[in-house]
Amino acid sequence: MNASIYEQVPSLDLADFDSKDAHRKQRFVEALGDAYTQIGFVAIKNHYLSDKDSNELYRLMKEFFALPDNIKQKYEIKGLSGQRGYIGKGKEHAKGRNTGDLKEFYHIGQEVTDGDPIRSEYPENIWPDELPELKTYGLTVYRQLEQTGVRMLKAIALYLGLDENYFDGKVRNGNSILRPIHYYPIEKPEEVPSDAVRAAEHGDINLITLLMGASADGLQVHRNDGKWIPITALPDQLVVNVGDMMERLTNRRLKSTVHRVVNPPREKMNTPRYSIPFFMHPRSEMSLAGLENCISAENPKQWPDITAGAFLEQRLREIGLKK
Repeated sequence: MNASIYEQVPSLDLADFDSKDAHRKQRFVEALGDAYTQIGFVAIKNHYLSDKDSNELYRLMKEFFALPDNIKQKYEIKGLSGQRGYIGKGKEHAKGRNTGDLKEFYHIGQEVTDGDPIRSEYPENIWPDELPELKTYGLTVYRQLEQTGVRMLKAIALYLGLDENYFDGKVRNGNSILRPIHYYPIEKPEEVPSDAVRAAEHGDINLITLLMGASADGLQVHRNDGKWIPITALPDQLVVNVGDMMERLTNRRLKSTVHRVVNPPREKMNTPRYSIPFFMHPRSEMSLAGLENCISAENPKQWPDITAGAFLEQRLREIGLKK
């Protein structure tokens, strides 16, 4: 990736938001709002994800995806709609498509430890016997990204004219998902469907997505000015974008960032790509009804009211994970 590409990605320092200097904090909020309304995504440094834990999780997931298919399939549990454990090759497709994406992935979900009754809504996490360290590093990275996401949501709340803590209770023990993805090598490109891609154009379901640095190029983001640009998170940064739930809540004031993962050149189709996004979800009961201060005569209400849980159910069917 060349420098000119990175110049198009607004880079913000989360330490500014955490500062006791009110002006630094306000500048962060304004810059974040500008990025989300004009471009749709932002790179964040001084987040809470540790390089060591990130690297260890990547190492472990590469080992998992290298296991034989019959071993991995032990951790693909019917009836979970792909919400925990392994999800096999080609099982998910973008909304509005039928051709499966050229990827396999693993889901790590919320672990409720404080007696919150919402625990009954979540299936247990699934941990492969072959990689006992995965539980430690998977949950550690989950917590670090969740902590970063809470801070980002505080800044978004202030930008929207809400109380800084507006999202806190709504995402406490929320249904967030950590998803290590393997875009597997294609040895015989001629044998896959002609329209198959690593990840077709889509918006994420959730409030915000936090993306750790990927192992290779391929991610392209559709900027709000209509241009597709390539982007890869720098090693010390997270790319954070708006998802469909936030778009709905803000009545399109903040637009969901449409993105895709394109296939490499044909001669490189036999090379893998790894990526680990964190999808920040609220609790199922959160209302996604448009905020009053985001509805006006110029921007009338776009959608009927729905809860986050009902919206997730709807989208899981649309992308093929729930029948």
